[in-house]
Amino acid sequence: MRVLDLFAGIGGMSLGLERAGMQTVAFCEIEEFPRQLLAYHWPEVPIHGDIATARFDGPVDLVAAGFPCQDISLAGKGAGLTGERSGLYWHILRTLRMVGRPKLLLENVAALLNRGMGAVLGSLAQIGYDAEWHCIPASAVGAPHGRDRLWIVAHPIGDQQSREEPRVRAFGRMGRIEQSLAWERDWQGAFAELRGLDDGLPRSVASTDGYRNAVVPQVVEVIGRAIMEEAA
Repeated sequence: MRVLDLFAGIGGMSLGLERAGMQTVAFCEIEEFPRQLLAYHWPEVPIHGDIATARFDGPVDLVAAGFPCQDISLAGKGAGLTGERSGLYWHILRTLRMVGRPKLLLENVAALLNRGMGAVLGSLAQIGYDAEWHCIPASAVGAPHGRDRLWIVAHPIGDQQSREEPRVRAFGRMGRIEQSLAWERDWQGAFAELRGLDDGLPRSVASTDGYRNAVVPQVVEVIGRAIMEEAA
C-alpha cells in the first residue's frame, strides 16, 4: 500500500506503517528539523511543506495524518477544530480528494473525543467515509508511560454521488488488534530493555518538539497490519 504521510514529524507514523508492509511515497511537514530527519532516513521520498498550499500527486492507498493537537489538548485553550493549529484538519479532507479517495488513518490526543470528534466523524460521513476508532496508550506495546492517543481508521464507501449511508462506530475489529498488543507486559522487564532516556532515544532527538509530538511506531505497526489484512 502506498502511503502519503501528512504532518509527518520525525517519521514515526511511516516507520510503523512500513514495518507493517506499506511504502511511504510522500511526506508533508512544515518544520525544518523534522524535515532534515525525514530527508536523512527517506532520501528518495519527496517532502512537501505547508499542507494549506501543498499539491499532491496520486493516487495513494492510505493517507496517514497525526494532525496538530494544540487546540484540542486539555493543556490548550480548547478552540478545537476551529483553532489555528488543529484546524489544519480540514486540509486533510482536501488532500483526500487530490489522491483518489484512499483509506485514512488519523491520530490525535484522546481529548479529541470531547473536543471535536463529532465534527470529524460528521465531515468524514459527508464525503462518504465510514470510520472506526479506539484509544491506544503507549503502554499497550510495553512502553513505560501512558501516552494515550485516539486512532481513527476510515475508508470510502461506494460511489461519491450514490452511496450507502456511512456508519461511525468504535473499532468493530478491535478485538483482533488488542490481541496483538502487550497489555500485560511486565514493566520492570520493559525498563530493563531500554537504554538512555525512558524511550531509549539519545537526548539530541528526545529533547526536540519532533519527538514529543511523535507517535509510537509499534502502535502504528499493529494498526497498519490490521489495515493490510482487511485490504487483502
